[in-house]
Amino acid sequence: MDTWKIYQENNKNRFLSELLDLLRIPSISSKSENQPDMLACAEAVKQRLLEAGADVVTIHPTAGHPVVYGEKNVDPTKPTILVYGHYDVQPVDPLNLWNSGPFDPTIIDGKIFARGACDDKGQVYMHIKAFETMFKTNTLSNNVKFIIEGEEEIGSPNLATFVKEHKELLKSDVILISDTSMLSMENPSIDTGVRGLSYIEVEITGPNRDLHSGVYGGAVANPATILAKLIAACHDENNHITIPGFYDDVIEASTEERVKMAQAPYDEEEYKTDLGVTSLWGEKGYTTNERTGIRPTLEVNGIWSGYTGEGAKTVLPSKAYAKISARLVPNQSSAKITEKLIAFFKSKAPAGVTVNAWEHHGGEPYLTPIDSIAYKAAEKAIATTFGKAPIPVRGGGSIPICALFEQELGIKIVFMGFGLDSDNLHSPNEKFDLYNFYKGIETIPYFHQYYTELAGDGRK
Repeated sequence: MDTWKIYQENNKNRFLSELLDLLRIPSISSKSENQPDMLACAEAVKQRLLEAGADVVTIHPTAGHPVVYGEKNVDPTKPTILVYGHYDVQPVDPLNLWNSGPFDPTIIDGKIFARGACDDKGQVYMHIKAFETMFKTNTLSNNVKFIIEGEEEIGSPNLATFVKEHKELLKSDVILISDTSMLSMENPSIDTGVRGLSYIEVEITGPNRDLHSGVYGGAVANPATILAKLIAACHDENNHITIPGFYDDVIEASTEERVKMAQAPYDEEEYKTDLGVTSLWGEKGYTTNERTGIRPTLEVNGIWSGYTGEGAKTVLPSKAYAKISARLVPNQSSAKITEKLIAFFKSKAPAGVTVNAWEHHGGEPYLTPIDSIAYKAAEKAIATTFGKAPIPVRGGGSIPICALFEQELGIKIVFMGFGLDSDNLHSPNEKFDLYNFYKGIETIPYFHQYYTELAGDGRK
């Protein structure tokens, strides 16, 4: 609508200024020292929702970080869209690789560089400003609810309890999430699903103290060497995961789906150049897009042992550690995979060392139906503002709460992400293009309009 575009154009500088203020808050959910920042960020989100036009906004304490809930009720006979997002962000390490301060948002070449710029503060804020646009122009035709949590980056450990205890409060017709990405702005896409997650930590212990590597080397098992061998044993020569039973529950993608995936634009040389690698690595028999969407994976997220300071220190370390995660596809269970991963490391350890392994968090994979009213509304909204229909793709990331939302609330999810895979999520120099930010604000109101029109009385 022209009224939307006029309002957005007249307020775009303010929209950006407000987002930059939000990005300055170091809301790192995994670090206890950032607890005050988490509370400050929740308060900031609450204030912005109230300013945008929400009738009620409340901050709900949990056993961890709080959940921000907001709502705007227009007409009880109209559909209700529940918007989900998160205000917490990943740690910024390694800090020395940032070109600017991670919480000092900097705009370079039309891109915002800051932790949380895309994941997920920038994308959450698109929804708040899209809602404001509709409210201020008197064009909001449906009810809107917001649930914006502070623990997504640590697996949403307390959101399940919140959802179970507030089913009536969260009662809606569809859940709208922008915590995903597009192929590109030239080739818009919609994620039809996200992978699940199993995340563990492994500790290998050998001698009761660090030892002199000259005096004891060759006579005592080195925990770092053992850990490296165990990790190497997780894949075979075809990069197939060797964990017993790992693939038992995997539902293989159909030939038809693989053909559709192959239609997505992909330039391997450009892909490699962007990442600074000379060749790609992955499971034999699958393309790069398939490896990152329809196949499960196992990756080392961190590994450390012994002396890592400046210069040399010849020690045989007492302990070695690794953080390891598996991305899961439909029908795989995070609980089952976690059990299998822990059992693998414990059973393969040789005499002379002990293995301790435990779970950090997990989440289930999720698929959204592409024949639903919600998907069709998202497809139509993107086609309206981009001038071409979006390509359906499978997302490689994980949003742990998705499966639980459907289980507890009995409603479907639709993904409308406006980030890019190249936005350095979870890495130094995370970014979000201003074009993408404003495009999201432009597109989201059309989803509300089209969903309300398509749903009528038969909401799905």
